[in-house]
Amino acid sequence: MTTSATPILRARDVTKVYGGTHALKGVDFEVASGRVTALFGENGAGKSTLMKILSGIEYPTTGHVEMDGRPVELLSPRDAADQGISIIHQELNLCPNLSIQDNLFLAREIHGGFGTIDRASQRATTVAILRSLEEDLDPDRPVGDLRLGQQQVVEIARALLQEARVLIMDEPTSALTAPEVEVLFRVIRELTANGVAVVYISHHLDEALEIADDVVVLRDGRRVATADAGAVDIRWIVEQMVGRDQDALFPHRTPVIGEELLTLRGLTVADPANPDRLAIDSLSLSVREGEIVGVYGLMGSGRTELLEALAGRIPAQSGEVLLSGGALQDAGIRDRIDRGMVLVPEDRQRDGLVQTMSVGQNLSLAGLGRFVRRLFVSADRERDAVNRMISDVTVKTDGAGAPIGSLSGGNQQKVVIGKALLTGPRVLLLDEPSRGVDVGAKADIFELMAVQARRGLAVLFTTSDAEEALHIPDRLLVLARGVVAGEFRRGEITREELMSVSDGAAIDAAEEDAT
Repeated sequence: MTTSATPILRARDVTKVYGGTHALKGVDFEVASGRVTALFGENGAGKSTLMKILSGIEYPTTGHVEMDGRPVELLSPRDAADQGISIIHQELNLCPNLSIQDNLFLAREIHGGFGTIDRASQRATTVAILRSLEEDLDPDRPVGDLRLGQQQVVEIARALLQEARVLIMDEPTSALTAPEVEVLFRVIRELTANGVAVVYISHHLDEALEIADDVVVLRDGRRVATADAGAVDIRWIVEQMVGRDQDALFPHRTPVIGEELLTLRGLTVADPANPDRLAIDSLSLSVREGEIVGVYGLMGSGRTELLEALAGRIPAQSGEVLLSGGALQDAGIRDRIDRGMVLVPEDRQRDGLVQTMSVGQNLSLAGLGRFVRRLFVSADRERDAVNRMISDVTVKTDGAGAPIGSLSGGNQQKVVIGKALLTGPRVLLLDEPSRGVDVGAKADIFELMAVQARRGLAVLFTTSDAEEALHIPDRLLVLARGVVAGEFRRGEITREELMSVSDGAAIDAAEEDAT
């Protein structure tokens, strides 16, 4: 590390071997009190394995961990917590059937007299910590009723309650809005001002650089670079992570546009969480063969509700949805898939994968009907299709029989996309397809989208990432409060202009003129 501050937590020459796989190869890593260390690396680089060792979930094959300069054995998360180490996992680790309060105090309840639980104290503490995160949520509300970003806030609140000396944050902002990120950064600065060491892992490189003091980069299980955050930029980080220039991450393509496949006319959709509010307000758009259309919007813009209404997951109040001229308003999810329109959902863990199934079973699940012969599934046809798809979408796995949980986040996302492609779609809908994956996996996913467009599919995807919005789609629609605030071809808009359009200022001005 480049800092002269005394390390509080240190990994010394740590190696981790799983069978024939070397996940970590002699890694040295340290964090200092009052500083934020940003840890970068592609999926599979060893970041999560290193963090699991530091938080007591895994034990190193060789090497050791030191706390305050003394070797410690972290045999369990409880051991790590006793040493003052807390972790916020990338994939949410909450009980959806329990309330916010019960999730925060699970296994560390506040006890009153006679062995009872002091729920009044727990509630007051829950309200206070949520207020510090600027979330006005009912402590008794079930976590399963919260949107993804609010669940992320609950996960963060639970970690903050432990008053850790070392706080590991693995993708803490993957589902947060821009204002929520600002609040989290304020909290992080307050923690470091009080001497807490923070390890910050994020695929949002610009965001991580903003909050970091120190930078560490892993590649293929080795530490390949360290630096002061103020001395490096995103291009340097990308080159260290993937060994190639940042510009190579976005596919260069000249689209060949065909006939119109997807048509929306005056689509209106109510907000499922608040039926009195419109998530989509009289929206019209079209997507043609071979075209990639992006929908950019901030949280609450209606981008997810748009795709879920198109896929049949939530009802539309009014308007028309046409696929090759045929109406879909009365079609259910299965019928829409059979007719050629399929959705890759935003939350792959909850909506895209079955965790008890293998990689191959997840891939073939939505398209099983294509392999049925005489009332039975043809195992040979299914196996051949699954193996081809693993190759086509470049899933890094030990094989179709591998547990889905053994894959990195980026490879799990590729499985969800592959599952959608095995249904034989004509229109591919992708909701935040690069959420929570590294830059290398993002490049693979963008290339997958380009390949499908070249094959004649109509691709419609949503994103809250400005760089994706500017570089990936042939045509970009900017949503603000359920209304199209702007439409642009690639290269017609700058990042600053995109931010300006997406905040809804133009819509406010138009409404003022109308009144």
